[in-house]
Amino acid sequence: MREFSYERATSPIDAAARAAEVEGAKFIAGGTNLLDLMKLEIETPVHLIDVNGLGLDEITETEEGGLRIGALVRNTALAADERIRRDYPVLTRALVAGASGQLRNKATTAGNLLQRTRCPYFYDTAQPCNKRAPGTGCAALSEGAFSRQLGVIGTSDACIATHPSDMAVGMRALDAVVETMSPSGVARSIPLEDFHLLPGDTPEQETVLRPGEMITAVTLPAPVGGVHKYHKVRDRASYAFALISVALIRQPDGTGRVALGGVAPKPWRSAEADAELPKGAEAVMAKLLEGARPTEENAFKITLATRTLAAMLAEE
Repeated sequence: MREFSYERATSPIDAAARAAEVEGAKFIAGGTNLLDLMKLEIETPVHLIDVNGLGLDEITETEEGGLRIGALVRNTALAADERIRRDYPVLTRALVAGASGQLRNKATTAGNLLQRTRCPYFYDTAQPCNKRAPGTGCAALSEGAFSRQLGVIGTSDACIATHPSDMAVGMRALDAVVETMSPSGVARSIPLEDFHLLPGDTPEQETVLRPGEMITAVTLPAPVGGVHKYHKVRDRASYAFALISVALIRQPDGTGRVALGGVAPKPWRSAEADAELPKGAEAVMAKLLEGARPTEENAFKITLATRTLAAMLAEE
């Protein structure tokens, strides 16, 4: 790990201003992803801004009937919150499916959204990776590469990594909105749908956050009712990233919402696919995964996603 300096921020505006002022600075809260990457020297911040003392660790009710989740609310606390369990159970189920209990105790709401989209070649500094070292190539797309876990849609010729968050998939199904603070104190609200970027030719740019901009909260709209489910398919029973995951909210009339994880560089959902839900799983996935570009190793994910949703619908 390379040397770095450290300070504790005193307010969100102070934190954002310092991040913009010091080139190479990064925020740190739980540190569950950042510290791993620093040890591997994939991330090499010269300055860390500790935001743990900013009081952004509460869940409050909004005037619109929803909930505002502070950026520093730990994943365990969020999953266990009575209002989340009662009105947004798809989010609780997604959170509990992610990582381990120890990691959920440290991981924060904002940090979870900001996990690096990654694949095994991103972690292997001996391999080319356009995300880690722009312009070097994508080892995951080379002949004989291991791509079973990687993306099938929303990818590019520069990167086929997937976003690892389960929480984000649940939030995508709920139409969550990310709140931020700029270095000048200007607040911004960004629909989660627009928060993560597709890789295109610049896979190193993963979100729409501007220099110094800091996440302060995530807002959930008023509860939408219906039956909430989250199903994660993975290679072992716990502590593994999703091969695919499905967040489902279904209303009594058969309409609803479907979001996918493990298939793309961001939580994957479309209104056109949601509209197909009354017709069944094959209709939804035909629309949701339209234009997919799987590799030979991960083409099974399309069938797996369809069968997983079909099984979830059959449970009712």
